[in-house]
Amino acid sequence: MTTDEVWSALAEIPDPEIPAISLVDLGVVKSVEIEGERVRIELTPTFIGCPALERMQAEMATAVEELGGEPEIDVVLDDSWSTDRITAEGREKLRAAGFAPPSPRAAGATTLLELQRGVFRCPYCGSADTTLENIFGPTPCRSIRYCNACRQPFEQFKTL
Repeated sequence: MTTDEVWSALAEIPDPEIPAISLVDLGVVKSVEIEGERVRIELTPTFIGCPALERMQAEMATAVEELGGEPEIDVVLDDSWSTDRITAEGREKLRAAGFAPPSPRAAGATTLLELQRGVFRCPYCGSADTTLENIFGPTPCRSIRYCNACRQPFEQFKTL
């Protein structure tokens, strides 16, 4: 078993809350190390209180076991996840699934005003004529926007 095989197996695990994107594309898998049969994976959740954390750990452990390894899944809480960790392929998968991918973070601290300014394109029609409807979406990392062009509501990943 190689590190590349483990990364490939992890790339097949969908995010429990947004199945259109894998855990690897979401950027929550921080590292993979192999020592003998032991496979150590560092996982940085999108939020400390992520309700899907146990499920992600279990699915990663199963993937490692299917490769013949002994999984050790460590949750890393001292290195916060950010939307900068979402891969380019992951951003496209989000868009195709009807989510507005997060915009790149500006240098410095993120403020709530960043959710209201900038261009957030509608994933359905591509229009930049969108408005923030509700900062609170179905999960802490998403908000609800509305497209004034095609009149569709959509979820936007917050830039974290």
